[in-house]
Amino acid sequence: MVVSDMDGTLLNSNHEVSDRFLKQFQKLKEKNIKFVAASGRQYHSMREKLHAIKDDIIFIAENGGLAKEGEKELLVNPLSKNTQLKLLQKINSVPGTHAMLCGKYTSYFDESSSQFLDMLKEYYSEYKVVENFNEVDDEILKVAVYHDTNAEKYVYPNFKDLENEVKVKVSGRHWVDLNNITAHKGHALQKVMDLYNLQPNQVLAFGDYNNDIEMLSLVDYSFAMANAHASVKKIATYETKSNDAYGVESVLEKLI
Repeated sequence: MVVSDMDGTLLNSNHEVSDRFLKQFQKLKEKNIKFVAASGRQYHSMREKLHAIKDDIIFIAENGGLAKEGEKELLVNPLSKNTQLKLLQKINSVPGTHAMLCGKYTSYFDESSSQFLDMLKEYYSEYKVVENFNEVDDEILKVAVYHDTNAEKYVYPNFKDLENEVKVKVSGRHWVDLNNITAHKGHALQKVMDLYNLQPNQVLAFGDYNNDIEMLSLVDYSFAMANAHASVKKIATYETKSNDAYGVESVLEKLI
């Protein structure tokens, strides 16, 4: 099995998947090697990016809040309503932040985030704008927090004290993701590996940011991208080239 994060890993800096990878995917498929896309992105956004192969792969979306293969749900791991309310109150107290409620199949922004919608649509292709988050009645898998300059510096410290209650992950320069304490890419990947009766030495995984750490720690063949966060490079077994230098593709070439 091959598992890859998307932004900063499989996708280049323009958020595109390469034709080289799509050709390699067909060879992996011929060799009966499963492919798993694992991302903090919304499920619909992931399917759009990997439209050409969407029916042949496994998706781990929202940092492990949802896992699907075809129409089959492998895992759903939502936040409780009380936890959502607690997180939203805390987010409101941090300057420069915008919150998104990430449901199973759509996401919710409040009207105060409207000026950011064009940027956010890259990650959330299905969304609704609501007057108030209290009117949202949906299974919420993740609360995503956007900061306009640096999420690790200005957002993460405010949520560090909740790490025994929720999974707090810096998932990019502008993002901190808040999931159910058991919802992370490693937990979801373990479920998928168990389903296919795979051992750590049968799985190869790629990642670049802190929300990839549990996933990379789970397998023997873990690769940090050259552009990865220092904490990811520290735990990965190997390092490959950057996402813009075909780091994933160069390793898959050797694997094939």
